[in-house]
Amino acid sequence: MNMLQAIAIDDEPIALEVVKNLLEEIPFIQLAGCFTKAIDALIFLQENSIQLIFLDIKMPGLSGIEFLRSLPNQPMIIFTTAYSEHAVQSFELDAIDYLLKPFSLSRMLKACNKAFELHQLKSHSKQTISETLPVIFVKSGYEQIRIDLGELHYAESIGNYVRLHLNEQFIMSRLTMSEAEALLPVNSFIRVHRSFIVAKVKITKADKKSIWINEKEIPIGPSYIPEIQNLLKSTPK
Repeated sequence: MNMLQAIAIDDEPIALEVVKNLLEEIPFIQLAGCFTKAIDALIFLQENSIQLIFLDIKMPGLSGIEFLRSLPNQPMIIFTTAYSEHAVQSFELDAIDYLLKPFSLSRMLKACNKAFELHQLKSHSKQTISETLPVIFVKSGYEQIRIDLGELHYAESIGNYVRLHLNEQFIMSRLTMSEAEALLPVNSFIRVHRSFIVAKVKITKADKKSIWINEKEIPIGPSYIPEIQNLLKSTPK
């Protein structure tokens, strides 16, 4: 598995420990260093190749924003902060995500999946979209399971879980449908019902009330009808 090399920067040692503990549960991120001073991280980056930085914003001396602007070659950035007022500015700086403390493992995993997906797309920039689809990782029981999105047919809400239906198996993950929707790229997947998200390319037929993926009939929720109709109109016949 290709792992992302990462560092974490936060002036609070306890906050760094939280990040470290959460990342130990995510198999595709390797934490190469933790720093309470941004200047120490700058020295580390001069000698080491890093793809991802978990970065606090309000720090004494050099703030996270100032640190980011000082980098000649910017890695991917996930901000970790207790303050929401810098969210817009962070995305203007092309941050991958903005995590408000305290954040959960599922929220951290969502941000890391975004970074992993972007890294994959950059690594395969010479390939066409038809040649490759990104992968995501979801927690199932005590394991992080790699999901090849090219094999995912649809996601279905089952109580407090989401069942991911693949080519030859299904995987249960303790996610909300909103979390599942956020993990799946919008150009390839569409929400058709409060309990279903489907892969656009896997739809085999549709009518006013349902879509089908092979022999599986999936209802269309009333609030999703306009978006489904637009999708069907734009699909070449």
